[in-house]
Parts: sequence; C-alpha cells; structure tokens
Amino acid sequence: MEKSVLQKYASLIVGYGLNVQKDQDVLIQANIENHDFVLLCVEECYRLGARKVVVDWLSQDLDRINYNYRSLETLSNYEEYEIAKLQWRVDKLPCLLWLDSDDPDGLSGVDMEKVGNALQKRGKVAKTYRDQMDGKYQWCIAAVPGKAWARKLFPELNDEDAIEKLWENILSCSRVTDDPVASWREHDRILKEKCDYLNSLGIDSLHYTSKEGTDLTVGFMDDSIFMGGGESALGSGIYFQPNIPSEECFTSPKSGRAEGIVYATMPLSYQGNLIENFWIRFENGKAVDCGAEKNKEILSKMLEMDEGASKLGECALVPNKSPIRQSGILFFNTLFDENATCHLALGAGFDNCVRCYEEKGKEKCKEEGVNESIIHVDFMIGSDTLDIDAITKDGRVVPVFRNGDWAF
Repeated sequence: MEKSVLQKYASLIVGYGLNVQKDQDVLIQANIENHDFVLLCVEECYRLGARKVVVDWLSQDLDRINYNYRSLETLSNYEEYEIAKLQWRVDKLPCLLWLDSDDPDGLSGVDMEKVGNALQKRGKVAKTYRDQMDGKYQWCIAAVPGKAWARKLFPELNDEDAIEKLWENILSCSRVTDDPVASWREHDRILKEKCDYLNSLGIDSLHYTSKEGTDLTVGFMDDSIFMGGGESALGSGIYFQPNIPSEECFTSPKSGRAEGIVYATMPLSYQGNLIENFWIRFENGKAVDCGAEKNKEILSKMLEMDEGASKLGECALVPNKSPIRQSGILFFNTLFDENATCHLALGAGFDNCVRCYEEKGKEKCKEEGVNESIIHVDFMIGSDTLDIDAITKDGRVVPVFRNGDWAF
C-alpha cells in the first residue's frame, strides 16, 4: 500500500479518532509485525503536540509460548511494574490507540481452561483500575493487516497480495476517502439522527426474531439511551471516535431482563479461537444454556468468567447495508464483523448509555441496571431475516428492523 495512503489513514485515526491534544500522553498497543505503520502513528501524535508516546508491542506468538510454559499462578498474578503501569494510566489518563491485527486462530491449541482461569483472576484486579478511568480518556480501536489474518481471509493469494487486499478492504470500510474526516463527520451526523429517533420512542424492550431461530426479548432501563459515532471524554469534553470503522447505534439493556434464545450468524473470534455456529438461551436475564458446533467449551467458560458474564451488556443495531456487510467479506475480527450486522454483547454494559450518567455516577448506574463484568464480548446475530420490534413504555409496537435493515 502506498505510504501516502497509509499516512492519510494514520492521520485519520490519530487526529480524528483519538483527537490527540497538545501535551497529552498517548499509549499505543500494536503487534510487532506492524512496526512501520506504528511509527507513522507515533509521529502523527507528536505532530499534534503529544507530550509522550508509549508503545506496547504485542505478539500472539509470544503469548502462545507464555501460556504454554508459565504456571497458572504466574499467569494470574500482576507484577509490581504492571500495577504501576495501571496506576500511571489512572493518574495520567493517556489516550489509548489499539491497532488490531490478530490471527483469528492465533491461539488455537492452547489450553484455554488455563488461559480463562488466568484472565479471570487478572481481570478482577484490572477492573478496579479500569473503573477509575472509565469515560475519562480518549480511545480508538482501528485495524491493520497481519500476515496470518490476511492469509485466513484470502488463502488463494500469496502473502504480499493478501496483505494488500486486506489493506484495501480496511481502508474502504474505514472511509479513507479523498477527505476521510469530512466523510466521518457526515457519517457521525447520520448515526446521531438514528439514535435521536430511537431515543424519542420511549423503548421498554426490543423483540428479536429471525428464521435462524432467534426469538429473544431484551428489556431496557428507564433511562437507557442509544448512542452512536463519537463520544466526549468526561472532564475534558474532548470529542473522539472510539471505533474506526463504526456503523452501530447501541445501548445497554437492563441486567436481568432477557428472555428467549438467540442464534449467532457469524463465528466469534475469542482469545485466538473461533467459536462457530452457536446459540445461547436466556432466562431471567441470564444465559442458562448454550451450544456450539465448534469450541462450545470455550463459550461455556466465557459465560462463567464472573456473575455478569452470562448477562447482556449491549444491544447494537447495524443495518445489512453497512459498507462492511456489502464488502461480502467475513473478517473473523470483531471490530469489523460487529459493524457488519446487528449484535449483542455478553458482560459489561456502558454507563454512558444511561441518561445523565455523568451526574449519577457508577454506583447509581449499576443500581439502575448497567451490567458489571470483567468481560465485554460482542457476537453477531444479524441476518437478512432479522426483524426487531420496539415495545414502548406506553404499549406501542414500533418496527425498528425488517429483513436486516432499518424499518424507518
């Protein structure tokens, strides 16, 4: 891919996605394979006036070795320097850029029972620090090609051509046009219009049905609101785009209000493993049964990560007309696949999906029904047969989706 195009992409995700301000610190998490693109992002941060840019280099190959050879106790514990780094993030609130390029099968064959137990213990520690930062800093998740990921999507191509093909699709779906920022501002405006309409309905619950077998009702809090596009950080008020790409209007349902069964329509890449052709049944808001053709044991372990892992934390509406769905590519990557079609998420909900959450605070949002968990895992449920009806607080039934697309 031409460097000028990659520079435009780096400018979009750093300047518009993160919206780095003068004298801010920035933390970038990226695979070592993407060294050259990371340098473009680092330099862009400094051009915008960043005080310091720190890069955390990631490697699935290294993760695999560590998971195989370290004891469960060692994997589960935070070292003092790791705790210090979490505290630094709480104190400095650096902007966070995560560049995702993981191999969907990158940890296949690793003892996921061991990994799950370690993540469960580490997650409880990390959550205390994440809660202190929640909503207070700018962050952005974007994607760059990895060789193994590109090979997964385009097995008929050689490595170089597969990477180029993946770059083309990432940039297209991320609206890297002649003027990416103008494209995103218009897209952001449209998402906000959709959310405004949904919020005007006074929705009490959503009823999902599809020919795949989904028949699920999800209830909302009294003050649940839909959000989409950019957000503003608490305190600073700085506007940023959390996900590039993003096609969703999303909200957090009320913990404990979900009844029925839902069928996933895409594989879920979770911790370097693919969970395929799965379903989950809910009673009284909690997943009570599940099935999968592949990696059911990983799905079951995920649902047991903590008390909130078996409950829903997000309902997201994405039309099948989204650019990602229209690309015809199954990315095996949640950032893209969740923006191709409607999805739900197990685990943590979002405080900012509660009206006036800034004044209410975290404990009040929890009391109103925002789900708490150490995980937040999106899975896709949209299809050409998905219908969604909103049941309003005054008893009306309002069509929201018909045959996988907006009904209004």
